[in-house]
Amino acid sequence: MSKTQERVDTTPNSVPQQGRTAGPVAPPRVSARRRRPGVIALSLALIAAGGAGVAVLLLQVGHRTDVVTVVRDVQVGQVLAEDDLGKASVALDPAVKAVRADGLKSVVGKRAAVELKPGSLLAPSQVTKDNLVKAGEQLVPIGLEPKQIPATALVPGQRVELVHVPAQGTADTDTSTGKTSDTAPQTIDGRVVKASGAAPGTGIVVVDVATSASDGATAAAWEAAGTLRLVLSAPDGS
Repeated sequence: MSKTQERVDTTPNSVPQQGRTAGPVAPPRVSARRRRPGVIALSLALIAAGGAGVAVLLLQVGHRTDVVTVVRDVQVGQVLAEDDLGKASVALDPAVKAVRADGLKSVVGKRAAVELKPGSLLAPSQVTKDNLVKAGEQLVPIGLEPKQIPATALVPGQRVELVHVPAQGTADTDTSTGKTSDTAPQTIDGRVVKASGAAPGTGIVVVDVATSASDGATAAAWEAAGTLRLVLSAPDGS
C-alpha cells in the first residue's frame, strides 16, 4: 500500500470518493444590481421628511409657557391674594386661555368669579374686578331640595326667576269671591352668585341669588315659608 493517506469526501448525501483531493471552492457569483437613481432619491426624501417631522415634534413638546396656577381654595367673590396663586411652566395648547405668569400682579386684588381649586390654571374669565353683589342689590340664600334642582348646572351670572307658589295644601284664592285666583304668580328677577354642592344626606343645594334691594326681603320671606321656586331664565339676547 501507498503511504499516501487517501482522502475521503465526507460531504453529506455524497458517495465517499477515494484518491481525490478537494480543490478550492469558488464563491457564488453575485450579479451586480442596477442602481436606480429614482429609488435612491425617494429614499433620501423620505429620510429627510422624517427627520423634519421629528424636529417639529420636539420643538412643540419643548415649547413651554409660564402661566398662573391656583394653589389654594378660593370661594366665589373672594378677593385673590398673591398667596392664593403660583406659577408653572406647561406645554400650553393655543386653545387654552390662561393668565401668563408675567400677569400675576394684574389679577391680585380681583375677585373670583367662580370657585377656584388648587392645581388648576387660572383663566382670565375666572376673575372679575366687580363686586358680585352690586350696589342696590341684596343676596338671598335659597335652599333647593333635590327635586327642585334644575338638571342644568347653576353657574355664577346665570339669570333666574324666583317664583312665589302656594303653600302645600293651599291654593291662591280671591278673598272676595272665594274662587281660585287666575292671576299669574308673583316673580322676582335674580342672578346666581354661587351654588353649593349637594349636602350629604339631604341633597339640598344652597344657591346665593342677588336680587334688587327692594325685592330681597320678599324673596327671603318666600324662602322661609317654603313657597319659593327657582326658574332658569333665557340667556340675554335669546
